[in-house]
Amino acid sequence: QVQLVESGGDSVQAGGSLRLSCATSGAIFSSYCVGWFRQALGKEREGVATIDSDGSTSYADSVKGRFTISRDNAKRTLYLQMNSLKPEDTAMYYCASTSGGRWCQTRKSAYFPYWGQGTQVTVSS
Repeated sequence: QVQLVESGGDSVQAGGSLRLSCATSGAIFSSYCVGWFRQALGKEREGVATIDSDGSTSYADSVKGRFTISRDNAKRTLYLQMNSLKPEDTAMYYCASTSGGRWCQTRKSAYFPYWGQGTQVTVSS
């Protein structure tokens, strides 16, 4: 049973920064593709960033240059450093994982079978 638990969500003003964390258990974390997704009210879930077992990353255009995804395999933890936050970044953020590395850079939620419960990020103008 793969388990993922997000933390670090908060309310911040535009231009601020947050660091999200996702603690994992129940799988060989180092061999999995892991990623961050978000869903705003009334919108579809969006793949924000993913990182594969070899460290290769993929980002949505909307966050390139502002967000950085990283992983610490020893701690079995995934991170998302979010800088220069904008009101449109407001959403519930989820971490997810898949053993299927070939799907990693697609950032499509359908290919990620394991999900956390989410952490809320709210950015005010």
